[in-house]
Amino acid sequence: MPAYHSKLNNDDTPVIGNIAFLPIRTTVKGPAPRTVLSESEEDIIDETLNYFKANVFFKNYEIKGTADRLLIYLTLYATDCIVKLQKSPNKNQALKDMYSLAISRFSLPGEAGFPLNAVYAKPQGNDVEKMRSYLTQCRQELGQRMVEKVFGNSDTPSKWWTCFSRRKFMDKTLTPLGQQI
Repeated sequence: MPAYHSKLNNDDTPVIGNIAFLPIRTTVKGPAPRTVLSESEEDIIDETLNYFKANVFFKNYEIKGTADRLLIYLTLYATDCIVKLQKSPNKNQALKDMYSLAISRFSLPGEAGFPLNAVYAKPQGNDVEKMRSYLTQCRQELGQRMVEKVFGNSDTPSKWWTCFSRRKFMDKTLTPLGQQI
């Protein structure tokens, strides 16, 4: 069974480095393109959450487009989110934890701590700050939606999500070795 790929892979999608610069449905301020997406249309955050449980089992992932690179990054980040959410005592604390994880310092492609430098291009010039801002916006939105998925109407995390905390997509993690989430 092959891994799930993004439906948003297009040749005309704008890129930063070689990551797709896609619109997202969000309330978080950031540089994401301002395109109105209806509730029925999936954005890259929805795809990440919908494909997470299936894709997390894969050790290899064939990249078919720039949106797949963003999907890989967000899947790796979702794994870090689940590890953090597993330790959260309630939904309110989980939202705070996701916000602090999203805005914490992280490595970009081309930097020493980035786990997949072989498949990502280093951003050039002012694209560095634009990529950092865009990924931070995606991380914040993914964190908020992840809390809704993992906690739902309960005040405790769902074991059907937290059971994936020990899984590593592609045997990688965004968290540097020795650093706690």
